[in-house]
Amino acid sequence: MNRDDPRHPAWMESLYERLAEDDEGRVCKEISDEACVQTPGNFFHTLVSNTLSNLADKLASAKTTLPWLMLQLGAPAWMISLLVPIRESGSMLPQMLIGALVRRQPVRKWVWVGGGVVQGVCLMLIGWLVFVLEGLAAGYAILTLVVLFSLARGACSVAFKDVQGKTIPKTRRGRLSGWISAISGLAALCVGLALGTMQDSGSILLYGVLLLGAALLWFVSAWSFSRIVEFPGATEGGANGVTEALARLAILRDDLPFRRFVIARALAMGSGLAAPFYVALARDDLGSAMSLLGLFIAVEGLAGLVSSPVWGRWADRSSRQVFATACGLAAVLSIAVALWSWLPMPSSAALWFYPLAFFGLGIAHAGVRLGRKTYMVDMAQGNKRTDYVAVSNSVVGVLLLGTGLLGALAAMVSVEATILLLGLAGLLGAALSLRWKEVSG
Repeated sequence: MNRDDPRHPAWMESLYERLAEDDEGRVCKEISDEACVQTPGNFFHTLVSNTLSNLADKLASAKTTLPWLMLQLGAPAWMISLLVPIRESGSMLPQMLIGALVRRQPVRKWVWVGGGVVQGVCLMLIGWLVFVLEGLAAGYAILTLVVLFSLARGACSVAFKDVQGKTIPKTRRGRLSGWISAISGLAALCVGLALGTMQDSGSILLYGVLLLGAALLWFVSAWSFSRIVEFPGATEGGANGVTEALARLAILRDDLPFRRFVIARALAMGSGLAAPFYVALARDDLGSAMSLLGLFIAVEGLAGLVSSPVWGRWADRSSRQVFATACGLAAVLSIAVALWSWLPMPSSAALWFYPLAFFGLGIAHAGVRLGRKTYMVDMAQGNKRTDYVAVSNSVVGVLLLGTGLLGALAAMVSVEATILLLGLAGLLGAALSLRWKEVSG
């Protein structure tokens, strides 16, 4: 495409060429010619939008900010334990129904924009609640808003992969995801360092500012996503609501490659679920969990920053290899951490071991997420892609909720055994993913 094309400025073309490494002629595999013309602008707006939304997630994390906030407001402890399961599985469970609704839309970016606005409103309301409610009432109100937040996130998840598949060339999707993760990793690094300096602060005002800031980021993110130029696509198969959504489960029975993908993805959940257990072991060995929290958030952000661009470039060549390698790395690390924790190691050794293991887990989890997302987008086209995303996320959402509850029970007996089981499951997932069909490149 000509650099003087009026549909986007020259600097955007130049930025696209640098970030996507597309300086030897436009590569537009599996998107239309009219979408190809818009690729630099769409690449930029997707990058900005998803970077801001990821930063918003760091500021309003269900693993850090929200639990601390609820404890500060005097909510009961049992409510704290519901935050992460609701936040993760709540965004996945209804995706078969959401997928059926999304298929009715010829232009699907507005589903993501609407979901982003809803998430911003939820965080804004939580930020307001910290000043007017406390105790049980505050806990119920926050959990209700987290449920709504998760449902909106589910709609965004289904819509994003479909919009990306229509607007970003196949061989540049991994690179885009890599840059999003890297920039978000830098933001997480900064957030972690900031939390480390504010760990003794119990100011409600601080929580309110964090949440209102996260809400603002979601609003700007939605505006940026609205700037994407998406041309109308197919809408057939989106009119039968719940019945059709449930019927989509048949693809698990009939589509062997997809079934293998879902099983391997489910077995790889340990790359994300193991992180809190790493922190728990570090807290037991080193104490002062609050003082370590900022360090672990910063380390995780650094892991995404340094690894995601590498994972992204590799995923454009073989997302299957990225998933298998990252899943195997996470599994080996978890097994190593479990074995280490059973040995009588001095605190001086634990001080470097746990942050280093957490850094490795962050690298592995970034690869697992990027590999499976890129593979999902590349393995299907059109409405089939939407079906794959919806069914996969819904099934994994159920399994995630069940695994989370079982993990919580297992952790009451032995945290080390829980990590070991997650590691062994990851090894099975890595082995199964080697049997996936190659779809990248």
